[in-house]
Amino acid sequence: MITPASSALDISAAIRSGDVSPVEVTQMYLDEIDARNGDVNAIVWLDREDALRRARESERRVRDGEARSVFEGVPIPIKDLSSVAGQPNTMSSLAVSDAPRAESDADVRLIEDAGFVLLGRSNSPEFGPLTASENSRHGKTRNPWNLDFTSGGSSGGASAAVAGGFAPIGHASDGGGSIRVPSSVTGLVGLKPSRGRIPEEVRGWEHSTTAGVITRTVADTAAALDVLAQVDPLAWYSAPRPARPYTEELGAEPGRLRIGLLLESPAGLDVDQANVSAALAAATALEELGHTVEPVQPFLFSPEAGKGFVDLIISASVYAAPYEHLELADPYIRYRVEQAKTFHSGEYAALAGRLQWETRRVNAQFGRDFDLLLTPTMAVSTPRVGVVYDEANQTPTAPRLTEARQVTFTAWVNMAGLPAISLPVHTDEQGLPVGAQLVGGPFDEAALIRVAAQLEPVFEWQRRVIPELQGS
Repeated sequence: MITPASSALDISAAIRSGDVSPVEVTQMYLDEIDARNGDVNAIVWLDREDALRRARESERRVRDGEARSVFEGVPIPIKDLSSVAGQPNTMSSLAVSDAPRAESDADVRLIEDAGFVLLGRSNSPEFGPLTASENSRHGKTRNPWNLDFTSGGSSGGASAAVAGGFAPIGHASDGGGSIRVPSSVTGLVGLKPSRGRIPEEVRGWEHSTTAGVITRTVADTAAALDVLAQVDPLAWYSAPRPARPYTEELGAEPGRLRIGLLLESPAGLDVDQANVSAALAAATALEELGHTVEPVQPFLFSPEAGKGFVDLIISASVYAAPYEHLELADPYIRYRVEQAKTFHSGEYAALAGRLQWETRRVNAQFGRDFDLLLTPTMAVSTPRVGVVYDEANQTPTAPRLTEARQVTFTAWVNMAGLPAISLPVHTDEQGLPVGAQLVGGPFDEAALIRVAAQLEPVFEWQRRVIPELQGS
């Protein structure tokens, strides 16, 4: 029986077998959104008639034997930083109008072409550079496990939608941890693909951003990556084609891997015990599966490169955002715009070159010193709603310690262009999920999927759902 807690592939199988129709599935999630989204605020824009129209079209294709992919008829919300033709894309900002966009972004076109049913838009921080999905336009998104806590960012609307039972899979993106951080705090699977793996018209943050999804299961993640991982002949570059479909990595033998264990923050920040416990739980399971896990002290970029990425690269990208009324943006956004003006083009070019040079040293460690790297996903316990947002806006010039501890294990992965996955392997004393992160070598999503598939039956995270969905 299909329920709001079903995986995307379980729903797909039920649609293909005729047990349920895309219209019935879409209506089930619309009913859940109507009943419970008000408290969570995961879905911030919704055209019910358009969603049902897409579901009817999908139903016809299934009936006529013209299903576009395994995901035909499966609902998915689009993150409110990406454009869909005919829908607004305010980038969750009052500084951008809600006029309908003329065309869909490249990754969204792939989602549409796969036969997914677009189910509204999920909340994001304004323009993306924040680890909580809170903004002046749409308000605060809350964690379905406990509404007093954040669902993370920037894909916190997506994570709250999946964890809350408003969708079986969520469109997401990641520039410094924005898929993995929300997945960690909401008990979901979050894979950040390699640089160039998924087509984008413009790769933001000096080529550190990527699209992706947030799911309940590793199988859903692998199947979605097969849909999204397309070589783009019009782009500056694309990741090399995988050796075979990612779904074929599920259950494949990964071999005895050397896994490096890093429990200390690369930036020297404090790491909470719950986050350490998550990584240690994953380490124990990996050793029992036959892998070797040993502590390592890898080089993960110089302090100058890390600070420059945060202060210069991200601020420059925020400066270049398509504002219509900058004065309406939140204070931390306006501060970043002003911060970008304090740098000159030569400094940007020097830093971009440094990132490329140091990336070679970072990535060379994979396959030489270890095969995969295991870390906590975050260094801090899940923050309460408003903490990250208030730190950013009340004193924009001050260090944002909570946010820094959220991304200390994740942001360097984007800088290096590596693939990484957050897996929900632990629960803290407050009953909130806590993730551990596995980082793969260059373009090696396959190894991550093989190992994540090994860990899933050990932890059975797909069975853990919020109380409102238990028994459904």
